[in-house]
Amino acid sequence: MSESGSQDVSAEDERTVSEFGYRQELRRSLSWFSLFSVSFSIMSIATGVFLNFTFGITHLGPVSIWIWPAVGVGQLLVALVLSELGTRMPLAGAGYQWGARLVGPGYGWFIGALGILYAAVGIPGIVYLAVAPLTEYVFGIDGASPRLTLFIALLVLTAAYLVNVVSVQLAARINNIAVLAEIIGTVVLALLLFFLWVTGAKDSDHGIGYLTEHHHLPGHSYWYAIALASLVGVYTLAGFEAAADVAEEAVDAKRSLPRAIIGSVVVSVVLGMLVLIGFTVAIPSDEVLAAGGLPAVFQYWLGEGVARAFIGVVVFAMFALMVVSAAVIARLLFAMARDNMLPGSTLLKRVNPTTKTPVPALLVGYVLNLAVMTFGYNSSNVFGTLVGATAVLPYLVYFLIVLAYGVRRRRLETVDGEFTLGRFAGAVFGASLVYLVAVILTLTLPQVFRSANYYVLGGLVLAAVWWLAGLRPRLARGEAGAPALGRSDQGHAGWAARKAER
Repeated sequence: MSESGSQDVSAEDERTVSEFGYRQELRRSLSWFSLFSVSFSIMSIATGVFLNFTFGITHLGPVSIWIWPAVGVGQLLVALVLSELGTRMPLAGAGYQWGARLVGPGYGWFIGALGILYAAVGIPGIVYLAVAPLTEYVFGIDGASPRLTLFIALLVLTAAYLVNVVSVQLAARINNIAVLAEIIGTVVLALLLFFLWVTGAKDSDHGIGYLTEHHHLPGHSYWYAIALASLVGVYTLAGFEAAADVAEEAVDAKRSLPRAIIGSVVVSVVLGMLVLIGFTVAIPSDEVLAAGGLPAVFQYWLGEGVARAFIGVVVFAMFALMVVSAAVIARLLFAMARDNMLPGSTLLKRVNPTTKTPVPALLVGYVLNLAVMTFGYNSSNVFGTLVGATAVLPYLVYFLIVLAYGVRRRRLETVDGEFTLGRFAGAVFGASLVYLVAVILTLTLPQVFRSANYYVLGGLVLAAVWWLAGLRPRLARGEAGAPALGRSDQGHAGWAARKAER
């Protein structure tokens, strides 16, 4: 792009932010590929498949991998809706902004609160329960103490946030490298395992028909087993909207956001399917998988040294996921704070003038994650249930956003964008809503998830308490919130002027 063209794009991006009542405070430097990498990294097929693979095999058998593309279609439907919202309202803290603009500040508040709860628990959960133990495996640390595991987790979490404090460009570079390593590493590993299996390099107790074998656990029906096995994709293919959360740091946001969101879902579904096939046929026996999970499968075919190297790629991908997740929670806190929706909003909305990063929001996100991780260390059994409860949170957010899109779409049409569903909007809205209801029921109704539901309800109660006690008075006095599309008599510019006066 020529220098004049680049300046025109930059001016258009800043004008968009201004039209919604804000100043351009964050540095715009993220390319389309960086946005794609943000969404791809949050989904992280290496992380998701690695952590959840055995779950699907256990409940339904090898045939469970064929549910992955069906989940992928459902996720793509949701991604199409969020892509239109992203191109029309490319603002930081996207889910909160979309809910507030389409329906009202209260609606946006609960979407934002669910997002904060998800990030506050999900980040330390992955670091403490996955990254730290796998790091120990990579370095050959056997029988590590809980203290060492906690120490490694703290180092990884701290490093992820420090990267974001330095600059979003550094975070993007690390993430871009990690995404390339993840794509190359996981696909090469899957193809290598498939080749070793085809050539009979070692004994295996099955043929290609193994991919269609199925079973269900005693006392479970096949429908129940299918529902649980679908969660491998449900757990993994979430978070694609993360690119929209950093929209105010994107170059040519209205065009790059939909490409990044939709592209990340399509690539994750296709590559994830290849990886699942390669990993499944490589299972030498049920005993090997049961004894050590995927690391044992890799070690059987490749030897301990090569297996550790590939697990190292997974750990690097997980670290990148932490870096991106830290950026996302900080942008959400920053976006809500500049609308005075949070306690301490005056501090949380500040942006460092040198690095152009929301340092106070990053520090608050770090403290939240640190507190939850400390809780997990002291209450490991309860922590596992708490982390499990977060699985439904992104789908509650998606449901609220898609519902707002369908009900308030006429308001959305008043805002320009580069991507629209056009005459397919109704069909996509209806299909995505049905899909999300099915996912939420699957994540809440089974007996195994019942205890986790109470944590979600507890989080919603806390959000409601702040809404009633602290936020409603601010909104009543006109001291908080952003105007819903088509509701403000003075428009966004007038709202911005009132904020400046305050």
